[in-house]
Amino acid sequence: MIQRCEWCGTDPLYVAYHDGEWGVPAHDDRHLFEMLILEGAQAGLSWLTILRKREAYRRAFAGFDAETVAAWSEADVARLLADPGIVRNRLKIESTIRNARGVLKIREEFGSLDAYLWRFVDHAPRHNAWRSLTDIPARTEQSDAMSKDLKRRGFNFVGSTICYAFMQAVGMVNDHVVHCFRHDEIRRSGG
Repeated sequence: MIQRCEWCGTDPLYVAYHDGEWGVPAHDDRHLFEMLILEGAQAGLSWLTILRKREAYRRAFAGFDAETVAAWSEADVARLLADPGIVRNRLKIESTIRNARGVLKIREEFGSLDAYLWRFVDHAPRHNAWRSLTDIPARTEQSDAMSKDLKRRGFNFVGSTICYAFMQAVGMVNDHVVHCFRHDEIRRSGG
């Protein structure tokens, strides 16, 4: 029997996310922007709720094209507030537009969102060896630094706990517990 991290349970969508995406090092700017926004959208909700709304988010936010989203206005906020497929929270919607504008500034300064974000882990994934979910921290020194810098740049919904969840999701840290089959697969893949 395959052993997985306990948090993914048995929901097929959650299991597929755990097995194929969570913890895999990601370097695509669009995907990184998507995950940063989705992690912020999760605040106060379950990750499974956000996963179930993911395709609607992709449609609503132009496939997470930062240039497109950065140009949106109050009329777009109103349109999004009427979209039942996403979390209709004005602050989260407005922060997505604000964060898209921040991504464009980061790209000007660092060349890519990828180059900017991965510097918080010295451009290499950190492989942890947690034995239990209770061992995994909610935040780290690196997520604190990322959160502080993103906030300084005007980003919202980027507290340290959100940043750490983001780092886990995009493979900046390998937080699969050691008995999970994905822990060693990701480590061996060079990720």
